Amino acid sequence: MTTARTVMIDAPGGAEAMYLADREVPPPGPGQVTIRHHAVGLNYIDIYQRTGLYNLPMPLTLGMEAAGVIEAVGEGVTHLRPGDRAAYAANPPGSYTQARTMPAAQVVALPDGIGFDQAAGMMLKGMTVQYLFRRTVPLTRGDTVLFHAAAGGVGLIACQWARSEGITLIATAGTDAKCQLALDHGATHAINYRTEDFVARVRDLTGGRGVDAVMDAVGASTFDGSLNCLRPLGMMISFGNASGKVPPFDIGILAAKGSLKITRPTLFTHIADPAACRAMATDLFGKVLSGEVAIRIDQRFPLDQVQDAHRALEARETTGSTILIP
Repeated sequence: MTTARTVMIDAPGGAEAMYLADREVPPPGPGQVTIRHHAVGLNYIDIYQRTGLYNLPMPLTLGMEAAGVIEAVGEGVTHLRPGDRAAYAANPPGSYTQARTMPAAQVVALPDGIGFDQAAGMMLKGMTVQYLFRRTVPLTRGDTVLFHAAAGGVGLIACQWARSEGITLIATAGTDAKCQLALDHGATHAINYRTEDFVARVRDLTGGRGVDAVMDAVGASTFDGSLNCLRPLGMMISFGNASGKVPPFDIGILAAKGSLKITRPTLFTHIADPAACRAMATDLFGKVLSGEVAIRIDQRFPLDQVQDAHRALEARETTGSTILIP
């Protein structure tokens, strides 16, 4: 049985709670694969899990996405073979490692035209954008969406995706440089939320109508304002909590503000069906291979610098995607 250098935590805490250990990699059982990672993705959900915001059994290996080469497949696995290039964004956590054995259902074959670094920087983020634009609310050419934290990994993919679909995307970010980054990647407008009232600016940009949908992974600090940016019958998509959890609210507010709709989706519900997961990945791969979406990786950290990687993400010092190199 081989071993793999692995990032572990024994209890929720700060970045210093993570440490490296050698863990055994068991052979794959029925429905499993063993994959050797070439690149590992870093996401805000990893921080939620590390801090205990998402309560998971401990000890724990963090990480929800990676890309690499299949080393072995278990009984019943037919869509992957040893030697295949592959990638995933999937439960259970455990991608912060050199190699792992895991369920095969959400591991997908990686096209030759997409590199391991690209794949590790896009699977969770890109399939999140796919379900936001394709599976959450009907969006068509000419619609307008407000996207918070648009200079991050998910946001820069969303900017490009919107441009490729003829959808107007109003971006928010915390610096002028990040606003420009969103514009460079396809956002139609960008708002620095530290210097501008984003609600007033959105109303101005939409002629007072409001947007068709808000895509908000920031959470507590933007929630009320986001509702005020929606047109009547608009859709609030709350898909993250970077600034903290949204507090309980009176559902009657949705009626008072124009019969608004709200949803709190997760990627893992959307990819639970393996066929849906592969179809979503194919759609994402097509966007990347066509050149309509480019994956920007602005930070790379060796696995043994994972604490620094987490601190940079938490401090909102990153742009684009961040990957760990095992």
